[in-house]
Amino acid sequence: MSEEHAWKISQCFGDKGDTDDMTEADIITAVEFDGSGDYLATGDRGGRVVLFQRNASKHGQEYKFYTEFQSHEAEFDYLKSLEIEEKINQIKWCKRQNSGHFLLTTNDKTIKLWKVYNKSIRLFSENSMQTDALAIPKPVHQDNVVKAQTKKVYANAHAYHINSISINSDSETYLSADDLRINLWNLDISNQSFNIVDIKPNNMEELTEVITAAEFHPFHCNLFMYSSSKGSIKLNDMRTSALCDQYASVFEEAENPMNRSFFSEIISSVSDIKFSHDGRYILSRDYLGLKLWDVNMTSRPVQTVLIHDHLRNRLCDLYENDCIFDKFECHFSPDGKSVLSGSYSNTFHIFDDQGKSDTVLQADKHAFRAKRFGASKEPMSSSQTANGGNLSTRASTPNDNMDFTKKILHASWHPFDNTIAVAATNNLFIFS
Repeated sequence: MSEEHAWKISQCFGDKGDTDDMTEADIITAVEFDGSGDYLATGDRGGRVVLFQRNASKHGQEYKFYTEFQSHEAEFDYLKSLEIEEKINQIKWCKRQNSGHFLLTTNDKTIKLWKVYNKSIRLFSENSMQTDALAIPKPVHQDNVVKAQTKKVYANAHAYHINSISINSDSETYLSADDLRINLWNLDISNQSFNIVDIKPNNMEELTEVITAAEFHPFHCNLFMYSSSKGSIKLNDMRTSALCDQYASVFEEAENPMNRSFFSEIISSVSDIKFSHDGRYILSRDYLGLKLWDVNMTSRPVQTVLIHDHLRNRLCDLYENDCIFDKFECHFSPDGKSVLSGSYSNTFHIFDDQGKSDTVLQADKHAFRAKRFGASKEPMSSSQTANGGNLSTRASTPNDNMDFTKKILHASWHPFDNTIAVAATNNLFIFS
């Protein structure tokens, strides 16, 4: 079965009408499956976290609403006269150890550890148990409710906006990264963290790059990587020193002088990085496309996939409307043979690991409605094959007709199945 026939929109949440009715707070800013794939979390600009649970009574990957809670509130930093948004930047699930679920959520300044669990509500019935002396009311199970409880608040450790959190494979520690520093935390200790990377210069006028993303290795708990606005990825080993100012490896590609322009540094900035599940490869996303790196080869990527190369002649316009600063995520499939990243007009791309095939899918609720009511309109899907190694792909939407207000920035791939959750503005789409 070919890719273009395989992928279908199976569910759409938040389908309350057109985006004209939408408020800014409804825009989804984080999507994350848990380690089992049975639960899915989304965060939005309003600081809310919504959890979905796999519907065990249905066949396949179908999800139903589980619970919703307010994770962050808007704050004001009076010392810096700065408003701190409630927007959820990232959500990470902790390894499940008992009946409750634990997850980390973060906005620009504060990270919180939440416990979500089922609580049984009991009422006392009138059919009391009689003893010789007195009548004791009998407790009767009435209902189960899902509760969300804040277990830890990790605050006041970042002077700049937090862009990444990543839980270590030891399930005891996690890192948090802002523009200039990376801190290491113990999940049980909220009032102390260790600074493991600090790139802040003595004179801020000498600042040439910022940290854009960070992630732990999938199973070596001493290794982590971070990316920079200069397009490089640095792999660090915490065993070498307390402050990781010496890198184990630096992955960067020399820029072609012919392509040098005013926008070069902006479009080479890495917006997201991911380790493959076996730790052998690193996937990075910049504005124009994806790069696949072998951890044993630092000088150049083994594969480069261009997604927005056709927008090079429109960089001026994209700079004016701030789209050039959009931060697209990237993801590996569970088997590591495909990669995913978003684009405009609510489209996203799935490429094979050879960079030869490109499946373009569109998160379109009108197409989903048509499918639900028996019309023939299907979600847009195309498959293209390139001749040779590096694939330069053009989105199915023509350049002039691209809708830059609709963009797929956030997604998550199920840990075991071919199921993808995609955030399209205020809607959550599930493809399977």
